[in-house]
Amino acid sequence: MKIATYRVGTERRVGLIDEARQTVSPFDIPEAEARQGVLALIDRATLPRLLSPMPLKEAVLEAPIPRPRRNIYCVGKNYHEHAKEFASSGFDSGASAGAVPKHPIIFSKVPECVIAHRHPVSIDRNVSNAIDYEAELGVIIGKGGRGIRPSNALDHIWGYTIINDVTARDLQGLYSQWLIGKSQDTFCPMGPWAVTKDEIDLGDTKIKCWINGELRQNANVRDLIFDVPTIIATISAGVTLMPGDVIATGTPVGVGIGFKPPKYLAPGDVARIEISGIGVLENEIQEYRA
Repeated sequence: MKIATYRVGTERRVGLIDEARQTVSPFDIPEAEARQGVLALIDRATLPRLLSPMPLKEAVLEAPIPRPRRNIYCVGKNYHEHAKEFASSGFDSGASAGAVPKHPIIFSKVPECVIAHRHPVSIDRNVSNAIDYEAELGVIIGKGGRGIRPSNALDHIWGYTIINDVTARDLQGLYSQWLIGKSQDTFCPMGPWAVTKDEIDLGDTKIKCWINGELRQNANVRDLIFDVPTIIATISAGVTLMPGDVIATGTPVGVGIGFKPPKYLAPGDVARIEISGIGVLENEIQEYRA
């Protein structure tokens, strides 16, 4: 199932997408619950009934989880070729330990930086001049837990979405840690909707990213250095995962910093990310205006 969070006028709803008919059917839930987006369904044992469908074009899509309950967990350097391109970029404070990490590198983005499909990414030239894109598969936890074993990890997944882990590379290098450079306002496009876990085959899921129509990233989720069960086991070893937690699993080779010279994002650029089984997440880059 493809499930969207969207607005009709000022009212937020959560609904089932029918791509063939280009409709969305809202679930019969109170508006107060719908404000949580997909979280409203994760918290329920069974799905509510569906109401009458409406044309998808009349709905304004929001991020499937407009405001995650906690920071978004992220994994750094999780594709072999990207690990190499980042290690050679000069911005990797851990490059001396080797290009390919021996254990998952976990960091986070604050929940307030989440934005929706077709919402603009805002870049502030007074803060950073090295804004990069990172196409990633997002995992949405459905059943929490601590000490989750890799063999059981997939049972804890509710579904998936697309994330663009937008990054200020200069801030990432300046502070030798990643939270500030990853958590600038609007730096976590998410969407266009979420899909239930049965929609995705982790053994064969393509991930692509275009900037202004130029294909920059083209990989498969099966190429992750640390697969999704390993990531879940790593985080939950001492940190209790909760329903609704979001994990960005890492980006493949082809980010802007990997080019010589780097191809950073600029106002007017359009980032388009496609993951098979989910859809397309697209965002234009705009200059920040106070």
